[in-house]
Amino acid sequence: MDFKAMLSDILSKEIQELTKEELLLTIEIPKNADMGDFAFPCFKLSKAYRKAPNMIAQDLAEKITLTEAFDKVEVAGGYLNFFVNRKYFAQEIIGEIINRGDKYGSQEIGAGNVICIDFSAPNVAKPFHVGHLRSTVIGNSLYRIYEFLGYNCVGINHLGDWGTQFGKVIVAYKNWGNKEEIEKEPIKTLLDLYVKFHDEAELNPELENEARNWFVKMEKGDEEALSLWEWFSSETIKELKKIYRLLNVEFDYYSGESFYNDKMEAILEELKSKNLLKDSEGAVLIDLEEYNMPPCLVQKKDGSTLYATRDITAAIYRKNTFNFYKCLYVTDYSQNLHFAQWFKVIDLMGYPWAEDIIHVPFGRVSHEGRRIQTRKGNVVLLEEVMTGAVERVKEIIGEKNPNLENKEEVAKDIGIGAVIFNDLSNNRIKDISFSWETAFSFEGETGPYVQYTHARSSSVLRKADIDVTAEINGAALTDDVTLAVLKLIQQFPEAIIDAQRKNEPSIITRHIIDIAQSFNRFYHDHPILVEDEEVKKARLAVVFAVKQVLKTGLYLLGIKAPEKM
Repeated sequence: MDFKAMLSDILSKEIQELTKEELLLTIEIPKNADMGDFAFPCFKLSKAYRKAPNMIAQDLAEKITLTEAFDKVEVAGGYLNFFVNRKYFAQEIIGEIINRGDKYGSQEIGAGNVICIDFSAPNVAKPFHVGHLRSTVIGNSLYRIYEFLGYNCVGINHLGDWGTQFGKVIVAYKNWGNKEEIEKEPIKTLLDLYVKFHDEAELNPELENEARNWFVKMEKGDEEALSLWEWFSSETIKELKKIYRLLNVEFDYYSGESFYNDKMEAILEELKSKNLLKDSEGAVLIDLEEYNMPPCLVQKKDGSTLYATRDITAAIYRKNTFNFYKCLYVTDYSQNLHFAQWFKVIDLMGYPWAEDIIHVPFGRVSHEGRRIQTRKGNVVLLEEVMTGAVERVKEIIGEKNPNLENKEEVAKDIGIGAVIFNDLSNNRIKDISFSWETAFSFEGETGPYVQYTHARSSSVLRKADIDVTAEINGAALTDDVTLAVLKLIQQFPEAIIDAQRKNEPSIITRHIIDIAQSFNRFYHDHPILVEDEEVKKARLAVVFAVKQVLKTGLYLLGIKAPEKM
């Protein structure tokens, strides 16, 4: 039940100056429960009413007619504070969540609209390190959130499988490589070769020219260059898919940069026909000085293409193929200028959907305060982090619950869930410094804490061994502690919408932490399996509701919810 919508209906009968939608957006939830469950500030009405907000509030309080959903309205300064009918509130919330089950919080607001989400996008022939985790888990969570709200999502892994870096790896392989070593440990060996190239290039700058030449050969279809590139790519993708399986992340398309090789020439011709291209000493660019940006380079002097060329081509291909409503690009904020440039190019090409391509930036990940640099070998492999987290959970299970069923699977769900939750608990734009000391923290506001609360509620329901129904006596759920839990459950659908609008999964992370904490206070203060049947049924319904919301919230973050821990 949308109690805010109910209030906007009540208020609209007396306030004609604001639409129901405007009233809905104005209604607040007081931080202090003593100030009511919902509040309407009257300050916006001062100009139209030519009265002080407190006088407007007093007048409205005397005029409005409350429905059975609300007990009373009080005036506090310029605010109207509304208090819900607690029995009605409890029965309605419990009834809705029990009836809707896994669908509680889902909507069809996106029905018929396609959302393309470009996320993860690691580079081929380079390791999957902790710096790649953010794009992967943020993108995966956004995919689930949008899908839950009725959108048709297309998840794209735009692999970095083209560019000068492959020329560098080819040069390194031909000088110092070993085929057997690459086949045995592809990621590690290719990383070592990439690092060695940069070390040697500092002593012999001519190696950089060799690398560029090999990339030009790739673009021109040289058989040896492409054969080596395909080999490096296939070995890397095999390893990447192992990581995605651990993270429970799937993609609809693995379409790397190379996919657009045969499509770029047509785009360059289109840019030329629209008089957007300029020659600059043999290179080709689009002048963006008028928009306070550096020029967007689309072709180098040697004829090779760049990231921008491939991104412009990919966006046009995606619009033509999927007819997306929005296309999201989940990358760190260091690429803000890059996206701003080529987004502007799409606009200058005359495509009205330029406003529908959206950069979703996030903060950068450093390692112990140092920037992660693949070329310097300063990386922390994500597989090592996840394996370490799972091993730590196994130790804890061995100490606290050695007879737990499916220990291996539970340890994996908790360990990997901890890594994902730790990342998504931060505001998306915040920088993160990875530390081995805090990587495996399971205390406090963590994923394992939410998973444990879900497992605890599952345990209570198993012990009760009765069917939980919506037929409860709401009068048994009117105390402050229980009401606090129910209010957070009632706000969960709104948190999902907020997370989608802001492309911010941490809103859900924070909300389910609040629910878990509120439920654990409820669990501490209220025995569940009591003799009074009405009270027991009502409290079990709260347990069921919490279990359902935590499970859904964890799912939207890309995390499993074990029944036992």
